[in-house]
Amino acid sequence: MGKTLFEKIWERHVVKTIEGGPSVLYIDRHFIHEVTSPQAFNGLNQRGIRVFRPGQTIATADHNVPTLNQHLPIQEELSRKQVEALVKNCAEHGIELYGLGHPFQGIVHVIGPELGITQPGMTIVCGDSHTSTHGAFGSIAFGIGTSEVEMVLSTQCLLQSKPKLMRITVDGTLNKGVVSKDIVLYILSKISASGATGHAVEFAGSAIRSLSMEARMTICNMSIEMGGRCGLIAPDETTFAYIKGRRFAPEGVAWDEALQNWQELCTDADVVFDTEYHFDAADIQPMITYGTNPGMGIPVTGTIPTQETVNETDKSGLVKSLAYMGLEAGTPIRGQKVDYVFIGSCTNSRMEDLRMVAGFVKGKRKAKGVEVWVVPGSKQVEAQARAEGIDRIFEEAGFLLRQPGCSACLGMNEDKIPAGKYCISTSNRNFEGRQGAGARTLLASPLTAAAAAVTGVVTDIRDLLN
Repeated sequence: MGKTLFEKIWERHVVKTIEGGPSVLYIDRHFIHEVTSPQAFNGLNQRGIRVFRPGQTIATADHNVPTLNQHLPIQEELSRKQVEALVKNCAEHGIELYGLGHPFQGIVHVIGPELGITQPGMTIVCGDSHTSTHGAFGSIAFGIGTSEVEMVLSTQCLLQSKPKLMRITVDGTLNKGVVSKDIVLYILSKISASGATGHAVEFAGSAIRSLSMEARMTICNMSIEMGGRCGLIAPDETTFAYIKGRRFAPEGVAWDEALQNWQELCTDADVVFDTEYHFDAADIQPMITYGTNPGMGIPVTGTIPTQETVNETDKSGLVKSLAYMGLEAGTPIRGQKVDYVFIGSCTNSRMEDLRMVAGFVKGKRKAKGVEVWVVPGSKQVEAQARAEGIDRIFEEAGFLLRQPGCSACLGMNEDKIPAGKYCISTSNRNFEGRQGAGARTLLASPLTAAAAAVTGVVTDIRDLLN
C-alpha cells in the first residue's frame, strides 16, 4: 500500500520511535515571536542551556506590536516588556530577529512563505496554533506550547504522536464572489469546529489545485479551527513558481536538487485515509459566521439556525452564542448592521487580499459610521501596497491602512473592538472576547468584509460585482 503526503514527510523526520509512545521528530524550521518564547528562554537560562541550532530559528514581533506609529515606544506595558524580552533573548542566543523597524518584520505566518523560508517537505513549528498555514507548501506545520518551544530550542526535536489522517476533497469551479475563505468556512459549517480533531488534514481536488499559494495558505491556516493537528496541500507547479527567486529559496544546483525532491511529495493513489470528505465547489456561496466558533457559519443569504434545525448537542451552544452575539434565531444574517471591518491577520493580510479589496472598493466610499482597518501582514506587503497605489485607493475610500501586526485578530494589543460592537473580520476566530471584551465577531472573506464596509451591513458581494 502507498503512503500519504503526511506519512512521507513524517517518516523522513522521525529520529526515534518510543515503543508504546510518541516519536522524536526532527524540526527543520522553528518560528518564534514575543508571546510564547520568553518563558521558554527563561527555562533554557535557568538550566544553563544554549539554543542548539539558532540558524534554524527565525524570530519576529507580531502579536503585541502596535499598528500605528511603530517608530514610537510601545505604550502598553505588557506588550512592551514581551517585545523587549524577545530582542534580548535573540541577541543573547544568536537568533535572527525581524523586529520592529526591520524590512522583513511581520506576522510570523506571512513572512515565512514570502521570504522563501517555508519550503515543501519540511517540519515547521511555532508557539502559535496557526502555524498550520505553512502546510500550504506541502509541509508538516503545527503549533506548539511553551514547554515544547523550549524543547525545540534546546534539541531541535520534539516528542510527537502521529495523528490520524483525513482528506478533504473539493472539486469543481467556484462561483462568482467565492474565494478561499468561503471554501474553508463552508467546510467548517459542514464538519464543525471539532470535525477534524486528532487528524492531519490534506486538502485536495480540482478546486484546491486551482487556488493561488496565498489562497491555499488561507485554507491551511484554518485547518486548526476544525480541530485538526495540521493541514497540508501537495506541492505542485504553483508552489514551485511561488518559491523560486525568493530571498531564502535555494538557487542554482541546490534549486534543481530541491525541486526534484519536492516533485515526489504527493499522496499515492492507493492510499486509504482514516476519514474522507468530498465537497462540490458549486455548492459554496459567500459565507459568514453568526456564532462564537468558526464552525457556526452560513451563506450570507442564509438564515440564522434555530434549535429545531441543529442537532441536540449544539442546542445549548446555539442559545449561548446568539445571546452573546445579540442575534435572533430564524432571522436572515444579510442586513445585519456592522460597526467595524477588520481586514488582516495571518489568514487574510497578504498582497492578494489587499489587491482583492482595493479592486472592489476603488471609486467607492465606506458607509457612514463604519470604521475600517486594513492591516498588512508584513512590511513587505505594506511596501508593495504603497508602491501599487493601493494605499491611496484605501484612503479615498475612507479605509485606514495601518502597519503590520496581528492587530484586531486578538485582544492582545491596542487594536481592540469595543464591547457590543459588531466587526466583520477576515481573521480566523470568533470566540467570545477574541477581538476585545464583549466584541462581536463575524468571520468572512476579504470581499464580503469589503462589501459590508461600503454598505454598513452584511451584504452579498455578488449583488455588487459587475
